[in-house]
Amino acid sequence: MAIDKRASWLKGVLDLLVLSCLTSGESYGYEIARRLDDAGLGQIKGGTLYPVLNRLEEASLVQAEFRAAERGPGRRYYQLTAEGRRYLREQGDAWLGFHRTVKEMLDKGESNT
Repeated sequence: MAIDKRASWLKGVLDLLVLSCLTSGESYGYEIARRLDDAGLGQIKGGTLYPVLNRLEEASLVQAEFRAAERGPGRRYYQLTAEGRRYLREQGDAWLGFHRTVKEMLDKGESNT
C-alpha cells in the first residue's frame, strides 16, 4: 500500500508558498488558496491557510488590513513586508538547496537499482 506523503511535504513548505503568492501584490485568503490550487498543489482549506497567514502576520512577514465590502462580507488583505521578502529569499534558497540534495540522493538511488 502506497502512502501519500504530499500533505506532509506541503506542510513543510506552505509558509514559503503563501509568501510567494504575495510577491506580485496584496491578496486575500480565498485568492491565495485559488492560486495554490491552480499551481497544482491541491485545495488548501481555510483551517490550514488562515493559521499560516496569522503566523506570518505575527512574525511581521506579512501585514494585513481588513476592508469592508459594499456587498457581502469584508475581506482581510495581506501584503508582503520587507522582512517577508527577505525571509522568502533566504528560506527559498535554503529550500532549493534542500531540494537539490534530495534529488541527488534519489537520482543515486535510482541509478543503483
